Amino acid sequence: MSALWREYKLETTGPAIMESLDSMCICNGDINHFSNDSVPINGITQNGIHVKCQYNQSRSFLLIDKQEYLRVSNVEKFMEKLNYNNKDLKVKVVSIFGNTGDGKSHALNQTFFKGEEVFKTSNDQKSGTSGVWAALDSVLNVICLDTEGLLGITSYGNKRIRLLLKVLAVSDIVIYRTQSEKLNRDLFTFLGTASRAYSQHFQTALQAIGQREGVTGSLSALGPSIIVLHETKYTKPLTNNGLESAEDVLKTRFAQMKLETDAFNSIKYVGIQTTNSTTDYEPLQTAIKRELHNTTVRSARKLHLVYDTLKVLNEKFSGGMEYFSNILFPDQYFTCPMKCLSCGARCSNSMGHLLEGKPHTSNNRCRYQQQYENIVYTCKTCYSSGNEVQVTRQVETQNDSSWYGLVKYAFSGDVIECPHCGEIYRSRQYWYGNKNPEEFAVCKDITHVWNMTNHSVATQNAAQRMIDGVSYITEAVTNVSLQPTKVLSAWVADQVAPSYWRPNNEIRHCHKCKMPFRSTDTKHHCRACGEGFCEQCSSKTKCVPSRNWYTQVRVCDICYNKDEPTESSEDVNARKVSEQVVSTLSAVGSVLNYSKSFIKDTVRPSYWIPDSKIVNCCICEKKFSISIPLHHCRDCGRGVCQGCSQHRKPVPYRGWDKPVRVCDSCRKIA
Repeated sequence: MSALWREYKLETTGPAIMESLDSMCICNGDINHFSNDSVPINGITQNGIHVKCQYNQSRSFLLIDKQEYLRVSNVEKFMEKLNYNNKDLKVKVVSIFGNTGDGKSHALNQTFFKGEEVFKTSNDQKSGTSGVWAALDSVLNVICLDTEGLLGITSYGNKRIRLLLKVLAVSDIVIYRTQSEKLNRDLFTFLGTASRAYSQHFQTALQAIGQREGVTGSLSALGPSIIVLHETKYTKPLTNNGLESAEDVLKTRFAQMKLETDAFNSIKYVGIQTTNSTTDYEPLQTAIKRELHNTTVRSARKLHLVYDTLKVLNEKFSGGMEYFSNILFPDQYFTCPMKCLSCGARCSNSMGHLLEGKPHTSNNRCRYQQQYENIVYTCKTCYSSGNEVQVTRQVETQNDSSWYGLVKYAFSGDVIECPHCGEIYRSRQYWYGNKNPEEFAVCKDITHVWNMTNHSVATQNAAQRMIDGVSYITEAVTNVSLQPTKVLSAWVADQVAPSYWRPNNEIRHCHKCKMPFRSTDTKHHCRACGEGFCEQCSSKTKCVPSRNWYTQVRVCDICYNKDEPTESSEDVNARKVSEQVVSTLSAVGSVLNYSKSFIKDTVRPSYWIPDSKIVNCCICEKKFSISIPLHHCRDCGRGVCQGCSQHRKPVPYRGWDKPVRVCDSCRKIA
């Protein structure tokens, strides 16, 4: 080997296909042209002939390999490979992306290195860029990153996409090169995915790096500027006309595909139509220089910051990945679109299987949801004998009469009856220590819910219909004490009122605070002066012997602080009797209401969500309270407030043949 090759021995840093020709100290002529006595030293031969040597020029090196390993150990090595020793040098990063075979490496060579083959190019089908390669343009102070092509045949496609996104995040300018005659879907899909990944993952990481390095804003404010380099041969590229620019066309297509580009600083379009064998890269050079001089969003960075940023991103986003198969025709194209209402699993049968008599099915395990009642019970005794007999929870057995069964159900709970074994379970058979039916009586299986037709039976809400009837009776009785109508109650009160009481029809506002009474407000009479007051102004009680009230009765705040008047008393026995009657009816209503509340949780349909699990209205999210009572939708069984369940409709598949309360969501479902 000649002294020239020994002195400048090549460093093996990657695949042979990416070795830069400029890394060799080869003179313009063939090295065999030199004689033994004319070996060039520092570019000058011994015979005095000056030879141009290229070993000091830029050369590319492997920065990150295809397995996402950073091949440069520290920033000093990084600067050494870039062939630059100035630590204060500030640079910008320009990377190029595109499909494999679209000439990315050639475009970088022509744009930044005057056609010198800094990045290896080849016309061989088997060769191509592997990993990420870097080189420094010392004129523009730009670090150029050449990336592996998209759509190439590889076994690590998912890692390749992640690697490209990390390179994009560290770049200031991204060139997307395409040689398709028309802009294809790959361009928009990749850039849209990159924008979302930058916003969701890389922006926070870049912000943390900037704070650590004392750089604020420039790293994470916005992503890189995008330049779409579109080279065609037979079709015309996009052009700017008076109505719509090329960039507007790109934004419109991104929007049509529902892809976001908000993370990017800008998107520029450079269209080139090449009619001969030579591509004119001057428009691309002009666009790049314009973006390099734009420092409104991103400024140039020192070399160590570029390296540290890439290193942190590469370490943070690394590791194994699940393999995603690129199947052209996935199963979803041909399988039944029906999904389980409970777990969301898709039916695994082919489309049209119902016409063949095959039911919906899925191999995924389902999850139980109370409103769907998707539990199937099988009698354990029969199952052990080799028979699968399905049983259900019921209100009454077949031998019980309807009313007797409901009464028995209220105290003993629901029953599970097997047609062969008879009654095998009662939920409240004993006062305490009752076991779950799965422990000894039945086998449980959670099934998929493909539709709601005939999913429930009418007997499941028979007890609830009885409780609804009790509710109507209770409300009718308690309303006597709560004024069924304000007009009727006021008339009755006036008939039995003492003569010194002001009639209700003359009371328009509170005698003390002057607050007007609304039609729904209750008027209270002071037993001392007889005037009408609101609840707040007549909350005190005391004896009024002068009015023949010898027990604690309601008085207004004014009379409470006054001495007893000397007026002659009159007979108030009629009023006392009416108050006792109303009080008695109130007690009866309370007893009925207590009985109803005692048993209502035990007779509700099984698909109703229990009160203890309901906090807010399922529609408006209002929290239930005394002023906002809880109601149940007869369709879905969820808790709903009065305002969100104003409508009524029959729910036959739940056993409600007549119009019943439903929530607004179920009302819209036909």
